[in-house]
Amino acid sequence: MKVFCILSDERVFRSKSPAIFTHVFKRIGIDSIYVPFKVMPGDIGPAMQSLKTLNIDGANVTVPYKESVLPYMNILSEGAKIVGAVNTIIRHGDQLKGYNTNAIGFMHTLEEAGFDVADKTALVFGTGGVARAVVFILNWLSAGSVTIAGRTKEHISRITEKSGDKAKEISTFNDKPFSANIVVNTTSVSSEEESPEFAQIIGKLDLKDCELVVDFNYGRKNNFWRNMAEKKGIRFINGFTPLAHSARQILLLWTKIDVGPDEFIKAIKEHI
Repeated sequence: MKVFCILSDERVFRSKSPAIFTHVFKRIGIDSIYVPFKVMPGDIGPAMQSLKTLNIDGANVTVPYKESVLPYMNILSEGAKIVGAVNTIIRHGDQLKGYNTNAIGFMHTLEEAGFDVADKTALVFGTGGVARAVVFILNWLSAGSVTIAGRTKEHISRITEKSGDKAKEISTFNDKPFSANIVVNTTSVSSEEESPEFAQIIGKLDLKDCELVVDFNYGRKNNFWRNMAEKKGIRFINGFTPLAHSARQILLLWTKIDVGPDEFIKAIKEHI
């Protein structure tokens, strides 16, 4: 039997990944289990050592530790190096290799949507590991410009410094028109209940020329990103699709078995 896990703070117990991967393991006949582990901020090092000590075959890392685990990786994939964040770990004996599947998951999401970002303008909300992956792919696919919105200049600057002259930063919005062909939310907020202030800001945005809104979250009954897109007649993609494509890559890395994204979407919908 193989053992896989997901690492986060107290939010790990809200993650649907254990249910989703367990569902897929059963569907394809893999003798494996997937469990959540709560890790305190000061225990990242011991947690990484525990993956080796307990012979955990692979792990997912989610907020807030995607960057914190970097120093403990023996090897980093090229994607993880460029993005500067790890969301997937494979253990080879006493060696840990870190990967980032968020980037390729987002790229496949755009491909599935038939959306070509070349020379398009993009607006990305958030400054964490997913934001880094999204900005990397937008630049990789030759977006015309990428604007990053976050709470602090310091966090935004960490991404813009790696993104070259295509990325610029902003930290506040008003109700003036803003031009963006694609808007991507990588923050953890998608409903008014989570942040009334943020919902109000997004509700006032007058996005000219916007063709696509992508929200990396899912399962929100009152999703203000979706509401904004529907109100303005803009195509909307929720977090099911990028999660499914990312999970497909994770399973391939862990097991060398390729399962289509539809199987993951079925599992996601069944367990939200």
